[in-house]
Order: sequence, then structure tokens, then C-alpha cells
Amino acid sequence: MSRYAIHHRTHYRYARAVELGVHRLMVRPKDSHDLRLEDATLTLSPHADVRWSHDVFGNSVAKVTFATATDELLIESRLEVSRYSLGDSAIEIDDTACLYPFVYAPDDRINLGPFLTCNYGHCATAVMAWAQSYVAQGMQTLDLLRTLNAAIRSDFAYFARPMAGVQAPSETLALRSGTCRDFATLFIEAARALGIGARFVTGYLYDPALDKGDNQGMVGAGATHAWAEVYLPGPGWVEFDPTNALIESPSLLRVGVSTDAEHAVPINGSYMGFPADVVDVDIEVKVTALPPKPPLAEPAAPVVESAATPPLQASAAPDIETEEMQQEGGGDNSGLPPTVHRAAA
Repeated sequence: MSRYAIHHRTHYRYARAVELGVHRLMVRPKDSHDLRLEDATLTLSPHADVRWSHDVFGNSVAKVTFATATDELLIESRLEVSRYSLGDSAIEIDDTACLYPFVYAPDDRINLGPFLTCNYGHCATAVMAWAQSYVAQGMQTLDLLRTLNAAIRSDFAYFARPMAGVQAPSETLALRSGTCRDFATLFIEAARALGIGARFVTGYLYDPALDKGDNQGMVGAGATHAWAEVYLPGPGWVEFDPTNALIESPSLLRVGVSTDAEHAVPINGSYMGFPADVVDVDIEVKVTALPPKPPLAEPAAPVVESAATPPLQASAAPDIETEEMQQEGGGDNSGLPPTVHRAAA
């Protein structure tokens, strides 16, 4: 088990006060057996109304509505998570799917429907040709997926691209370059073309070298990250990061999943104004390792009461709020304090 602190800060500055539209935030992971959310704090300035819900994929999504115009927008998420991962070597696929090609059970095939459907029909020929070039007769399913994952890492160049959106897989194949979301999309489309269910993942990447202050060792660290998950009978959803050729790595910290990149944007919103109104956008993502939690203390020995020992008087335990909305000092141009939303796991 590994523990991490994640700090994701996005700061927009505008040339004048602008009206902000509704923002949709996907910055809070869903608690699971392989990723435990220990603490989550969301800070917003200016003051905002926050409503949490689950989207169609089961992701935690915050709908944020701002009441006043502002010349600055701050969105700051702080997380503490525990990550449980046995790694690539622990993947055990059912006998029915060990060799490629395989056929899903009828129920799985129905439930995987959108995760088996290619989203880029015009790219189908190029993607299928590329994926099939790695298929060999009698090949292990996991070896095929490992090969596709490694091929993107070795044969394609990573270039950060600040613009929103994702390249079509055929464009990524032609350019032999892209971002993590482009590589994840290519891998997903290739898996689907081969009849294997796959989905898009957004989250964060822990880089031990970056954490120690050294030069970045992994590609895509220091920003939000994207990778893929493939559904295999036996282990279920298995993580593949073609940007770094990682498989089921504890460095992959999942926040949300979807059929495609369009539905897994960490921060999505609008403002009323002109493009020139945006003076600066500063995005900072930092993932650091945390020490293990200390073991639980041994339970205290029971108190033996006697005539000479009056019974102990129990004090009332403090109320524990599982979810609270706090307002702390701060000053935006509306005069209202920022919104601090803290949800305990």
C-alpha cells in the first residue's frame, strides 16, 4: 500500500470582471478496494454554490455555480489517498480469455456495450491495421495488450498540448506524436477494434523522481494524466498507461472513468467575454508520497471497579461531521469569502 497527497491548483486571471458560467469539476476519486480516499478539500474563489452528484459512469462530479462577476478564479483541490496495487505480475486472466481472440460471456458483452464500440469510424481502417500488426497466432491476450502499450511508448513522441480536445487516432498514427490523452485514445480504439472492452481514465501520476526534486522521470507527471483500462475476464478492469508503458502501477491515481476523453475533463466551464479577456492561466499539479499511517494503538486494559474505585464518568464524544461547508477568510472582488468544501472519507 502507498499513500499520496495530491495538490491540484488552477488559477485564472481576467483583464476585467467577467460572469462565470456553471463549472463541472471531476477532481474527487471514487472510493474503491484499490484506491482509498482518506481526505478531500475543494477550495473555490469567488464564493460558489457546490452540488455533488454521480454521473452516468459513477464518477463524483461537482457542479459549481458562481454568484458574482470576478477578475480571478481559483479552483484548488487537495486529496490524500491510499493506493493498493499488486502490479502487472499479479494479473490472472480466466482460462476462457487467456488466448487471443476470445469471446466475452453474453452478460459481459451486453454490459460492455459502449466500451466495445469504436468512436472514430473514419479511423477504423488505420487503427485496425496498426493493431493487427502486433497480433500473432496463439498469442496470449495479456502479451498482446502489453505489446500495444509498449509500442506507443517506444514509437511515439510525447508533446504537451495546452489546447483542449483530443487528436483522432489516425492523426496520432500519422504524426507519431501526441499527449497522454491522445495515446490513451489510440490504445482504447485499438483494443476495441480487436474486440476488447476499454475505457478512458483521468487522474494523476506519481513520479518518484519529481517528488525528490530530480528531473522528471515519467512522461506526463506534474499535470493531470490520462490512461486506459481494459476489461479482462478474471481481474476485471486492468490499467494500461501507454504514455509510460505502465500496467497496474501504484503510480496511477484514478479520479474518473468514461467512454472517451470528452466525458472525463477534470475542469470544464465557461465565462461571458472575449478570448482576450483571459490574461493568464496557471495550473499546478503536485503529487507527493506520504508516510504510512501508524498502526492502531493496542486497546486499553479494562478498568476494574471496586468499592474503593468509583466508576469513571464518560465524557460525551464530539460530533463528527462527514461533510461540511466552511467559509474561511479571503477576499475576492465580491467581498464574499472563498468556498471551502471538505468531504471526509
